[in-house]
Amino acid sequence: MLVRNKKVFYQGLTLAIGFLAVLYYMFTPSFNGMNAFHASDALFNSISKGSTYYIPQVMEGIKKFEGKKFETTIFEDAPKYIPYATTILEKNGFSIIKSGQGISVSGDIGKLMTVATEDSDAMFHNKGQVIEEKYGMDARQALYVWWQTMKEVKSSLDQQKAFPPATFISKNVINRAIEVGYNYYGIEGQQASERWGIILFSLVFYVVYTMWWGYAIFFMFEGLGLEMKSSRNKDM
Repeated sequence: MLVRNKKVFYQGLTLAIGFLAVLYYMFTPSFNGMNAFHASDALFNSISKGSTYYIPQVMEGIKKFEGKKFETTIFEDAPKYIPYATTILEKNGFSIIKSGQGISVSGDIGKLMTVATEDSDAMFHNKGQVIEEKYGMDARQALYVWWQTMKEVKSSLDQQKAFPPATFISKNVINRAIEVGYNYYGIEGQQASERWGIILFSLVFYVVYTMWWGYAIFFMFEGLGLEMKSSRNKDM
């Protein structure tokens, strides 16, 4: 290896070794039993939880659908979900009838949205035991069945040209209640103001650590005699 400037080259090499040593340490479970990347994800998920709580607004929006009847056939193409969906729907008072390869469901569409959202709210607040006792299945599994069920109902309502409830189910009950409750289950929410110190450190460290590697490469290349120079127009 041809090193033209050993001092600069070894400065870069030292920076690179230090960078890799820190990287190795970040992969060790030295951050409350997690590596740095999982700990960082947990921190920012915890902080973001408070800003994704739309369920009260969803519950308010459901009121305009209360008392409106619906009837639909679901899970004709996915019969494996029928036993679980039947349990969830019957526990909440909906009429279920076997229909071909699927099941026919009827009742109050506002009530259907409400119970799905209430279960999502329980999950969001880490009350999975309530869901497990209610349905006799794992809490995450129950909410996943709700997700599949509401998608089926939404698709069927679209076919019936019942677009207002179908759109509300998609944009609010599924996206802002069920998915949020499922994704944030088990995470304890925190306010950013409570953890501003570690947040600031994380952001500053990210910038510094990125520049650290950049300077390591820059110095090593410079030590090898590789430089970037602006081109000159010989015609001028």
